[in-house]
Amino acid sequence: MKYHQIDRDLFIKNRAKFMGQMKPKSVAVFNSNDIYPISADSTMPFAQHRDIFYLSGVDQEESILLLFPDAPYEHQREILFLKETNDHIAVWEGEKLTKERALAVSGIKTVYWLQEFEKVLFELMTHSDTIYINTNEHYRATVETETREARFVKWWKEKYPAHAVAKSNPILQRIRSVKESEELDLIQQACNITEKGFRRILSFVKPNVMEYEIEAEFIHEFISNRSKGFAYTPIIGSGNNANVLHYIENNQQCKAGDLILLDVGAEYANYSSDMTRTIPVSGKFSERQKAVYNAVLNVKNEATKMLVPGTMWKQYHIEVGKIMTSELLGLGLIDKADVQNENPDWPAYKKYFMHGTSHHMGLDTHDYGILTDPMQANMVFTVEPGIYIPAEGFGIRLEDDVVIQETGAPFNLMRNIPIEVDEIESLMNS
Repeated sequence: MKYHQIDRDLFIKNRAKFMGQMKPKSVAVFNSNDIYPISADSTMPFAQHRDIFYLSGVDQEESILLLFPDAPYEHQREILFLKETNDHIAVWEGEKLTKERALAVSGIKTVYWLQEFEKVLFELMTHSDTIYINTNEHYRATVETETREARFVKWWKEKYPAHAVAKSNPILQRIRSVKESEELDLIQQACNITEKGFRRILSFVKPNVMEYEIEAEFIHEFISNRSKGFAYTPIIGSGNNANVLHYIENNQQCKAGDLILLDVGAEYANYSSDMTRTIPVSGKFSERQKAVYNAVLNVKNEATKMLVPGTMWKQYHIEVGKIMTSELLGLGLIDKADVQNENPDWPAYKKYFMHGTSHHMGLDTHDYGILTDPMQANMVFTVEPGIYIPAEGFGIRLEDDVVIQETGAPFNLMRNIPIEVDEIESLMNS
């Protein structure tokens, strides 16, 4: 890992929150992600399953966390199972967690090697009635591969058919969505690294630069600041490419007079940032581009004010739609007849702003959170309105990450990242 070690007290608190909501006499098991093959002997870089990381801080493959708050003995209530390290592994793969190091990282005193898992689980299952399985129930999830977690669930159901089954995900969706102060610091660090990348490219972008060259400048700055890299696949969309919402080819030349939509965020310690800025290739916005840009900025600023405790996600988006409708009328993109005759299921503004305004953010870029629950303090949301005009050859989106406060306006984690037209133009031409 490149990041500084996280205080283990965070993971101790996270486990306590989870175990506090478990049923009596129940066991919960969490598995690391697999290392996925590409072909021959090559693999994709390892990315830890966010749930086991959230509960333990362990950032290593082939690890298992077991929680059993009602276990007969205290040392059985929190257990880590790790891949046993040895001199051969140290030479070929690098150092793995020792039992002592695992305690320092996680605060878990009982650590076994992985080969002891089935034996220890069998002993504990004789004292339990229920097992929590960790299925992926995120509203955006599409899982096409059989994960390590899924293989465990199949094995467990065959081995222990008489036990009741409960789901970890509803608990995790709620506790992960409300951040601890340590988590907010980590997300802030990811945002700060993103800021460094953005400021770097403001002095780099010129007419005829390639989109992938801009991507390279970001990754250089991110890795130089202890990030593994991008929190998600970056979007560097110049000209009409900005009107493709998930444009990731990043292989076109940026032409004078065009705008570039940059949807880019650094990760830090597995925590995400999620930024979007739109900048002029030539260092100066046209009057039309500026008018649309400031309309998007106004929607973002007004939408941000609504992110307060008690706000309902669905109603919030309805209210943002009203603000966007007003801006589009002012820009002449829609008229009053369009609004009067609109389909309530697809309002007139959706022609130019077809995606949502906000999503939870944290360990995952689209983080855990129950969208039918009211917003709470210390939830982190993006705010990302956009206006996309293929007929005029550009699209504009602006996005910040904000923390809901107990009272007052949310705290903007990207408050230091330039966003006003004058500041962007000044920095690009300095």
